[in-house]
Amino acid sequence: MSFFNDLIVMAVQAMPKSVVGFFSKKYIAGETLADAVQVVKNFNKRGILATMDVLGESVKNKQEALDAKCKGLEVLNAIYENKLNANLSVKLTQLGLLLDEEFCYQNVEELVSRAKEINNFVRVDMEDAPTTDATFKIVKRLRQNYSNIGIVVQAYLKRTYDDIIVNSAVINNYRLCKGIYNESPTIAYKDKQQIRDNYIKVLDYMLKNGIYVGIATHDEYLIKKAYQMIKDLGISKDKIEFQMLLGVREDLRNKINNDGYKIRIYTPFGKDWYPYSIRRLKENPQMAGHIFRALFRFKK
Repeated sequence: MSFFNDLIVMAVQAMPKSVVGFFSKKYIAGETLADAVQVVKNFNKRGILATMDVLGESVKNKQEALDAKCKGLEVLNAIYENKLNANLSVKLTQLGLLLDEEFCYQNVEELVSRAKEINNFVRVDMEDAPTTDATFKIVKRLRQNYSNIGIVVQAYLKRTYDDIIVNSAVINNYRLCKGIYNESPTIAYKDKQQIRDNYIKVLDYMLKNGIYVGIATHDEYLIKKAYQMIKDLGISKDKIEFQMLLGVREDLRNKINNDGYKIRIYTPFGKDWYPYSIRRLKENPQMAGHIFRALFRFKK
């Protein structure tokens, strides 16, 4: 199956942009904020939550970072004005992390401050390994004055379990995902079951220590394990949530929602949909299989 998915990725990259757009439209809310608002409204009607993300990262100059911050503020204002049950996700490289760390901090603080004013929340995405320490540093600094900010951690990184323990006194809200960047085997697990095992290990610590966690996965194995852990530990359903990408495993999304758990959908939008689509396919070739089945209406 992996070889099959890799072939699809190669085929998609060779296709015209318009064709890639056809492949990707299920996984992206649209190019405009209005598109994303409508998608989230439809989710909310069904009791499904969202986290909204303006596509783009690794800006080239400070003006691009300031523009990204302004777009983030627009998202927060749209959430407030439309009474959406949603929050904002941001990438620090999009806000200038690789240009100037203090400048990036100021941009993120403005977003978190505005979110606090409207009783909302900002999730800081985790990117590739070279940015991990700086991402934790900025989030920990913000947590000194703001409780409405959380971070993402990646189970395939060998450091993640220790990161949670070291930072648990300061950060108590996480999204736990497997991870999608192509990291060195010296710092990341490569074996599928090893990643699963570490995911469960990290999740177990979070649940046992009262840490709020977004269980972000499309892996039925991990979802079943999480269900059992939540039941065995007597965790209240309002203390955790599940999270998924837009357009992926909608059957599982609906089951989780019907089972009475909170489910939040990562809802990306923006004009930078093309690089996002290609990057997603490169970093997670299994997405290609989902796209292939969606396009040709294949069923498992």
